[in-house]
Amino acid sequence: MFTGIIETTGNILSQAKNQTNITFTIVAPFVNELVLGQSVAHDGVCLTIETIDLSKNCYTVTAIAETLSKTNLGAKTIGQQINLERCMKADGRFDGHIVQGHVDTTAECSEISPQNGSTLFTFNFDQPFNELVVDKGSITINGVSLTVVEAKSNQLKVALIPFTLQHTNLGALQIGQSVNIEFDILGKYISKKLNQQ
Repeated sequence: MFTGIIETTGNILSQAKNQTNITFTIVAPFVNELVLGQSVAHDGVCLTIETIDLSKNCYTVTAIAETLSKTNLGAKTIGQQINLERCMKADGRFDGHIVQGHVDTTAECSEISPQNGSTLFTFNFDQPFNELVVDKGSITINGVSLTVVEAKSNQLKVALIPFTLQHTNLGALQIGQSVNIEFDILGKYISKKLNQQ
């Protein structure tokens, strides 16, 4: 489990396709603290640490076909920055919201609008997820826990403060690029229950 509070960013050193999977080699500042089998969220996608190379300050993870079909990981390129969060510690503060690391879909950035001290981002997503987005509700974008400023049909808006733009890869986001979206797990359970009635 994660909280959506990005710990640091890393960079993709290399990637290798293995049948329908892609193995990523990631350079990150906390490599010396990782252990094999550990879960780390990569732009919000929970992946398992497979190898660690302390001499190169890097590690590897593999995304399977199912993960690649629902996320933007397949479009990543070498050198690209990626948001990283290690799994939540049981004795830590819950600063964001409940994030599973199970990305539901991708959304496209359609507008970036500077405000007075913040930046408003607009994202478009597929209609089946409309009921999972509510004003002032929680949303995870590229692993970042954010609050929905405005929810419309097939669209949501979030406002990012300068700190978030500086410490995550959302600061480099451009119009037309896709991001990973994980909808609030509580909303998913409520929606399923209501649809069963």
